[in-house]
Amino acid sequence: MKVSLNKTDEVNGVIAVELEKTDYEGKVESSLNQFRQKANIPGFRQGKVPKGLIRKMYGKAVLVEELNKILNDALTNYIRDNKVKILGEPMPDESEDKQPDLDKEETFTFYFDVALSPEFDLAFTKNDEATYYKVELEENLLDKQMEAYKQNYGTYVNVEEPALDTDLIKGILTEQENGKDKENGRVIENAILMPSYVKDEEIKQKFIGAKVGDSVVFDPKIAYDNNDAEIASLLQTIKEDVKDIRSEFRFDIKEVTRYKEAEMNQELFDKVLGEGAATTEEEFKSKVAESLNNQFKPSSDNLFLQEARKLILSKMEEVQLPAELFKRWLQRSEESAKSSQLTDENYPQVLEDLKYMIARDKIISDNDIKIESNDLESLAEEVAKAQFTQYGMTNVPADLLQSYIKNMMENEQTVRNLYDRAIEGKLIDWLKENIQINEKAVSSEDFRKLLEEINPNPHDHSHDHEGHSHDHDHEHGHEGHSHEEQTEEADQEQKD
Repeated sequence: MKVSLNKTDEVNGVIAVELEKTDYEGKVESSLNQFRQKANIPGFRQGKVPKGLIRKMYGKAVLVEELNKILNDALTNYIRDNKVKILGEPMPDESEDKQPDLDKEETFTFYFDVALSPEFDLAFTKNDEATYYKVELEENLLDKQMEAYKQNYGTYVNVEEPALDTDLIKGILTEQENGKDKENGRVIENAILMPSYVKDEEIKQKFIGAKVGDSVVFDPKIAYDNNDAEIASLLQTIKEDVKDIRSEFRFDIKEVTRYKEAEMNQELFDKVLGEGAATTEEEFKSKVAESLNNQFKPSSDNLFLQEARKLILSKMEEVQLPAELFKRWLQRSEESAKSSQLTDENYPQVLEDLKYMIARDKIISDNDIKIESNDLESLAEEVAKAQFTQYGMTNVPADLLQSYIKNMMENEQTVRNLYDRAIEGKLIDWLKENIQINEKAVSSEDFRKLLEEINPNPHDHSHDHEGHSHDHDHEHGHEGHSHEEQTEEADQEQKD
């Protein structure tokens, strides 16, 4: 076997692979023997089919398959061993005069066009500049987050006062008939309702102001405007069971509980940040502010990279690429994926992306920038914590966090994404050390506007800078729950 590379110019080349009979004959014979052992042909016992018949039936197909395997290995090994930097994959030369005759010849030469990565210099100095936006959190956003934590970590407490519309009223529901308890009627021992969810205003007002020991008689159908799901939740049954109910019910109030905000104390600090992470209100606010600011970092990094990309591409203007061959490779790749995304209009952007990737890889290679396993693990933990934080979970138990990270690292696509992010992080660090960084302070509101101008798609970065949005829009931390959620909330409270 002979493998050689002929450079047609600085960015295009042809790899020729010459195979003699001894390179493939043994593999072909071995495959044909396997076919012979498995072949089930009428008139012959299995394993006793004449080899000549097997060769006639399968010889060409087996030869092609074995040649493809040998060629694939030969190309891979040659490119690796000779450190040939190519873009995309080798492309078989499909011109008619380069096709070997598999029926008549025994020595074959196959030709593959390759797009070579260009050689170029790429230098940066402190005369090169880029802007890095540092987001300064407004005081009102920090105050808003403090209020959100007090709401989120509040609890229900028993009150002896008249019920408010947002209180949970607990008691016994008894089905009525002609003003009396219905014989064999429904009785719900641990009934729960919140007046604010009652649709009928007259019935709602009967509960608002009621106290422990009071009784309210009402028709659930009217109370919940014939909503079977709400009625079923109140009566702790399924929707199908309430369709024929026509009775009134008496609610004997046994308990009124009211949602109380959490106090700004050590218990709240520990719940939000973890035990002992903050011991004073000032320290707590400082750490929360730091956490909120950190949620802007991915977007700040992204804007910095966009500007750095322009700087890098300006240094790559004269770098030539194997444009036509690379386009051919892209088209072939997309055809195999049953896609046709590449067009003449977007191809210049594709080449620009390619230039940036080549430059990025050169920076990483020339400066020995590496991604270690601990870099991926640290980034995975950072991403996991950020995802939990979006849902207001700032103090995730260690075992839950590690389990989540483990699942992340078992997903191949996730690991690839993490690797790309880690590379970008290392690139940002390197650029910050080697070019002039113009740090610009900006309010979170102005930063959000800036993101919207640069990235009109609202989904592009909203998750990066909306970390404070998991506070609730409703006035009380327990509002906004369905009737079923009210029951679950109260059940959990009883368990606690």
